[in-house]
Amino acid sequence: MVNSPDRWPAASTLLASSSRPDRIAIKLLGAHTYRTSVTPRSAASTPVAVRAALSRYSTYVFDEDIDLADEVIIVDHGDLEEADLDVEGQLEALLVSGDEPWLLLGGDNAITWRAMRALAAGELGRWGLITLDAHLDMREGVSNGSPVRQLLDEGLDGNHVVQIGLADFSNSAHYAAEARHRGVTIIPRSQLRSSDLMGVLKDALAIAGADGRPVYVDIDVDVCDRSVVPGCPAAAPGGLSADELRVAVRCLARDARVRAIDFTEIDLERDTADERTVRLAALLLLEAAAGIARRIP
Repeated sequence: MVNSPDRWPAASTLLASSSRPDRIAIKLLGAHTYRTSVTPRSAASTPVAVRAALSRYSTYVFDEDIDLADEVIIVDHGDLEEADLDVEGQLEALLVSGDEPWLLLGGDNAITWRAMRALAAGELGRWGLITLDAHLDMREGVSNGSPVRQLLDEGLDGNHVVQIGLADFSNSAHYAAEARHRGVTIIPRSQLRSSDLMGVLKDALAIAGADGRPVYVDIDVDVCDRSVVPGCPAAAPGGLSADELRVAVRCLARDARVRAIDFTEIDLERDTADERTVRLAALLLLEAAAGIARRIP
């Protein structure tokens, strides 16, 4: 007997074109940046694939005993066309409207600079940033390797930036020293092995969200171990587990200071046949929705 959709609703049913008064609204935007990537990658749209992967999951959250279908609606604003080009005006018009939290699907990390500066609307100094990333993203220029530098150069206060999960042999001494000099809090992967993850995230939120400031969260999926994210070109062996990243995303999303979360650095053409990277990204989106459904005021 085939299961009835009302008894096993797919997570894809959370996507809608408009909000509902009886649901918590979350906004979704796809932005497949790839043209300036340090590591060449394909134009195949990650946001399209992640949306499709949602159909493989349900809406029920065991440990919260909640059904997201009864709690949230994800208002899908579609995908930006040519997200690598000059889309700042389009982004600002979208992102600064309303108070609902945003989830952004990349693309590479170039979207982090574009989206955060659009949300801040000229007031980056009032914001905080948390990244979960194997890399510092402090390179010069404009690429997926430079968004943190670009944001700092444009006014983001490094004393309210926390970078978690930095990998050995994936960064340079020069950029690490510069990030620290500019006030950035760096928590490498090695420190996470001997620390309580929830405690680290709590401290990160206190730093980035000090004085009640809004927080942008960048989830660079290559912070994970390469075995679980083969679709992330720069992932290395020894990164976070898929479960650790899922826990982190839900924890961060619960905090009302978090105004936006992006999920980046997935190249479909590098993923395995079982789509493990894309499926993890879909789960991360659902973890964020579950966190938002139980937000701490």
